[in-house]
Amino acid sequence: MKKNKILIIAAHPDDEVLGCFGTMARYIQQGHDIFTLILGEGKTSRENENHSKDQEILEEELSKANNFLGVKKVFRRFFPDNAFDKIPLLDIVKSIEEVKKEIQPNIIFTHYEKDLNIDHQITYKATITATRSMPKESVKEIYSFEILSSTEWNYPLSFQPDVFFDISSTLNLKLQAMSFYQSELKQYPHPRSLEGIKINAQYQGMRVGLQYAEAFKSIKVIK
Repeated sequence: MKKNKILIIAAHPDDEVLGCFGTMARYIQQGHDIFTLILGEGKTSRENENHSKDQEILEEELSKANNFLGVKKVFRRFFPDNAFDKIPLLDIVKSIEEVKKEIQPNIIFTHYEKDLNIDHQITYKATITATRSMPKESVKEIYSFEILSSTEWNYPLSFQPDVFFDISSTLNLKLQAMSFYQSELKQYPHPRSLEGIKINAQYQGMRVGLQYAEAFKSIKVIK
């Protein structure tokens, strides 16, 4: 079996868990290498004066969640939260290209282009730009994931997944990883709650005859 190098490109800490950690847990169990790139700070846009302490807590949560799952390495950038549109796109593209050059991934998971969050939108655009189909490009597959409290909060609803990963055996690992993000978790019925995550996985699984699933939109698949 070919060993894949899979890169998650996410805007904020916890997006990687929400978007695809059930699927990543399966890949890790199968012997593939997973890497995470988080582009944004994640806290500075919120109404709280103690930004530095909040950011420190978030960084600890990010490390614990990824280490728990078995991610090989977390790459970190600190673009301003909810302000990626104030940064030259080329700067974000170059950050992705640097990581891509180091690890040479063949599969990428990233945001959906029409999420409500502007950072998600720009992360998607920068990812597509950084993985242009040039000769010797390592990336052969790109998938967009959904992020609860962003993908489904934009209207009109447009996320139409066409790839479903069975996470019936790994949902609990995803929930345990998300449990490390105590500063990000909300109480149900907020979608970014443990119960909300489980309900969404059940819904996506039900759509395709599975107990639990993660849903993705295929962006580019070269076979």
